Amino acid sequence: MSIELQLHRDVTADSAPERALTTATWEIGPGWRGISSAMLGGGIGPIGWVINAQVPGDYSRTDPVEHLGELADQHGMRGRGVGMLTAAPVANSFQATDSGVSASATVGLRVPTWAAAAAEVPDPELAPMVLPDEPAKAPYRPGTINITVQVPVALTDAALVNAVITVTEAKTQALLEAGYPATGTASDAVVIVVPEVGEPEVFAGPRSQWGSAVARAVHAVVLAGAHDYTRQLAD
Repeated sequence: MSIELQLHRDVTADSAPERALTTATWEIGPGWRGISSAMLGGGIGPIGWVINAQVPGDYSRTDPVEHLGELADQHGMRGRGVGMLTAAPVANSFQATDSGVSASATVGLRVPTWAAAAAEVPDPELAPMVLPDEPAKAPYRPGTINITVQVPVALTDAALVNAVITVTEAKTQALLEAGYPATGTASDAVVIVVPEVGEPEVFAGPRSQWGSAVARAVHAVVLAGAHDYTRQLAD
């Protein structure tokens, strides 16, 4: 089984038809669990579905968890799942597989940042959507990197945490190789899904069998997404 995203064009109560946005849904089904940093369904536990929903640049709802729950209901998702939001174009979801591991990512780099920024540096996510020196033809630069990974073998809780570190390291490597001096953005999210049954692997670092496949798959999708974002800036 690999990640099979379904893309939906959604019109919400606070958006006009011409502002319809894309939501990617992934119906996993029973027998899977995982780890996520997402607002909806975050932590460690069963995961039956994943939603990655695009929101407008002027998104103003103050109840994102409830909003994601509404989207899950709208798309018929039942049980426990994971929901993520991004202003990056979800229709441009990049996918890759490596040795049975599959990964998908949406990549927006409006405000790439170093994790260990100086305390007095303002939160880059508060940067204006429209920069004063930008041309009118490019008024908005979306941010956030959302990554979904599926591993075909069971992992212990500790290995799931290890896999999140591996994903983050691979993401950072890809950003640096693409010319972005950053570790990511301040609102990145990740979800890793594994089978509930089977003898669990205890390691998922980048030199372990499955961690190395995770790293290569994530590196591939983030690098492709970062290069695509660079092309967008040039348009």
